[in-house]
Amino acid sequence: MKKLIVSALTLTLISFASVQAQTTEPATQATQQETQKDAATTQKADKEDKVAVKPEDLPAGIKKTIQGDEFSGWTVKKAFLVTDPNKKQYYELQVAKGSESARVKLDKDGNNVG
Repeated sequence: MKKLIVSALTLTLISFASVQAQTTEPATQATQQETQKDAATTQKADKEDKVAVKPEDLPAGIKKTIQGDEFSGWTVKKAFLVTDPNKKQYYELQVAKGSESARVKLDKDGNNVG
């Protein structure tokens, strides 16, 4: 008699567990899909727009800053006009001095922004 009751109780618990697993699985999948969509949207919104600019085409304020004492001996290897998600623009310069290299962020007037 005890074996019968234990077996019945075990079957009942197993059936409840399988029903719970089946009802929560689709909800979990839907939640995961929503999370993936939100992450993709956030990545698009956080993306910066980067456009290559020739070093000789940089604004006068940046050229003046680069020719000043702070950047003495450094040369611009690459330059980019970057528009961040907030629509703020700045120039990202890759500069080099001998074997050293650095990345500098300046606004159009030559002020350091990063």
